[in-house]
Amino acid sequence: MKSAPRRSAGTPSRDRSAHVDAGGGSAIRGVAMPVRRGRGVAALCVALASMLVLSACTLLPTPQAKPSTSTVDPSIAASAPDGLEKYYSQSVEWSPCEDGLHCGKVQVPKDYANPASGDIALSVIKLPSTGNKQGSVLINPGGPGGSGVDFVKDAGSTHFTEKLRANYDVVGFDPRGVGRSAPVTCMTDAERDAAREKVFRKNTDEGLAAALAFNKSFADQCAQQTGDVLGLIDTVSAAKDLDILRAVANDAKLNYLGFSYGTLLGSTYASLFPDNVGRMVLDGAVDPANSNEELTAGQARAFEKALRTYVANCQGQQNCPLSGSVDNGVQEIRDLINAVDQNPQTAKDGRLVTVNDVVNGLILPLYNDLSWPALTQALETAFSGDVSQMMRLADLGADREPNGTYSSNSAFAFQAINCLDYPMVTDTAGMRAEEVRLIQDSPTFGAFFAYGGVTCKDWPYANTRTPAPVVYNGSAPIVVVGTTGDPATPLEWSQSLRKQLENASLVTWEGEGHTAYGRANTCVSTAVDDYFVDGKLPQDGLKC
Repeated sequence: MKSAPRRSAGTPSRDRSAHVDAGGGSAIRGVAMPVRRGRGVAALCVALASMLVLSACTLLPTPQAKPSTSTVDPSIAASAPDGLEKYYSQSVEWSPCEDGLHCGKVQVPKDYANPASGDIALSVIKLPSTGNKQGSVLINPGGPGGSGVDFVKDAGSTHFTEKLRANYDVVGFDPRGVGRSAPVTCMTDAERDAAREKVFRKNTDEGLAAALAFNKSFADQCAQQTGDVLGLIDTVSAAKDLDILRAVANDAKLNYLGFSYGTLLGSTYASLFPDNVGRMVLDGAVDPANSNEELTAGQARAFEKALRTYVANCQGQQNCPLSGSVDNGVQEIRDLINAVDQNPQTAKDGRLVTVNDVVNGLILPLYNDLSWPALTQALETAFSGDVSQMMRLADLGADREPNGTYSSNSAFAFQAINCLDYPMVTDTAGMRAEEVRLIQDSPTFGAFFAYGGVTCKDWPYANTRTPAPVVYNGSAPIVVVGTTGDPATPLEWSQSLRKQLENASLVTWEGEGHTAYGRANTCVSTAVDDYFVDGKLPQDGLKC
């Protein structure tokens, strides 16, 4: 089959699962597996179980919550930077929410350069310690745009071990711009559905012009509906929020577990507040020194590798619809992509299924090898002419519920935060050259990762961060965790971050999928738990 001109992607992410960006292109992003950004493990398992029965999806009961008010120890409040004393000394009203959880709001400055300009209320959730509490562990599941509130609400009792939960309150939060914390707002649900049906051939002058026009209109909508906070949700500001969250949790030092993009947030915090770092674990690391284009290229290569690993595994199973060699199986998938590219299809619910939906449906299950059987089943039905299951996987990536509603604003927050965090190549010649390199690196996915600069070219706020190696001179060692088969944050990024931090230890899980803690083996969980609970630093270079 002759390949049609490829349609390309929006901005790549720092970590996890595919979605369709506002401009109708694919983009890679996400949070720590098995949590899907605004979804927890339970929601993901239930959705995939409608196609295939998966194991280990039962949420455990949690302790009963009681209303309470927390006040900050004066010695901890004294760590406040000048002018921010009221934020560091604030009391937090904790109210019962969900089963055994406490929810509250923490006030932070909207603009750290001008604290008098107003506040942002960060939504926070706490799974109380079940034993002798040592302190709190703050959690970020990734993104950018992942909801820590939803992460802890949906998966707090399953993703984190009994040992960790016995010794620490597990605290999730929605970072500024995300979920319930001054969220980025851009489109209605119906407008999001319509945007997902748009496909621009950005490798043509006409298609690129149309994509730029659409994204400019989208950016204008975001600015109008969100307000000036849209320009203040960068990672550096979020890291400063982390220090306030540390203080109001009554912790003299920050104990933190960040997944994927959460590692960039954590390493940024370590560079800003080195003396306040307690026990910090960064799982599935983003290399702070990499440019947007370097991150994109790394992901393109890693997802291509993950696809080949999946195909090889599939071909060892009796029900695999992919025939012949690994090369042949990968080509059959490319033929499916090209077929839908040339002739978009209709799902059983009547919605148009575009090439972007197929690519997104392929990418999502590559985040977790436990989801590979669901991909196999979706491919089997797609080869027979029904792409409805591929569309369902794409919906999971977009946080779209079966009733047509979207459960999170993570797609909007993702774009807004990345446009602030990364300068991007936006000139036509530069984007065209990048597309050529990406297709060489990843013949299956490369074209869908290209043209990331389109999404930020007309963004109303200029980027505020310049990628650079992180500088950390704190006395507390940091643990970095990497996975050999991670498609979203390749292992070399974790290796690079460990070197930049210097006072650090690297743990490597020899496995497939994105991130390790909570989904790998007991070697990883024991190393992390012993570090948090007993202060035992894992041997640098430990392989699990």
